[in-house]
Amino acid sequence: MKFFKAIRFDASDDNVYPKGAEPDEWAVSGCFEFADIAPENLTGKVKQAFTNGLMGLNTHGRTTFVTVADMSEDEYEQAVQLLVDYFMTEFGAPSREEAEPHAREEIGYIADLCSEKPVNTLFAVRRSLDEDGNLHEAFHEIKRSDPGTIDHAKIWEVVPDDA
Repeated sequence: MKFFKAIRFDASDDNVYPKGAEPDEWAVSGCFEFADIAPENLTGKVKQAFTNGLMGLNTHGRTTFVTVADMSEDEYEQAVQLLVDYFMTEFGAPSREEAEPHAREEIGYIADLCSEKPVNTLFAVRRSLDEDGNLHEAFHEIKRSDPGTIDHAKIWEVVPDDA
């Protein structure tokens, strides 16, 4: 199966979010953290986490980008249990039995989203609140430029020695 893994291109996640996710940790939407937030509390780093952050399952930090990666069945079950633990400690779930279906739903949602995507597909998220306070979330795949175009500027070129 496939799942989201946090990816970092630089250290900016540590600067823009209250806490940055670690590279290569499994990640979920984490939108549930904002279900009851008042719009006036969406400021600064919390607003950045709400708008663009996906949640790492180990650190509960946020990452801007995730990549699709292969996940074993054991890792899948570990991810579910990490989220169950989080629901209990941070959201006061009354029991593991009551938290587990919600964790499985969240984990399953990401696995479904990734299921048809090739490994290394890059994703980001965008969230907003409408005028009525309803939360909207949209994942978008970040596609490479056309194969015939230059993806980035070369800063040097390797040439063979004339020895």
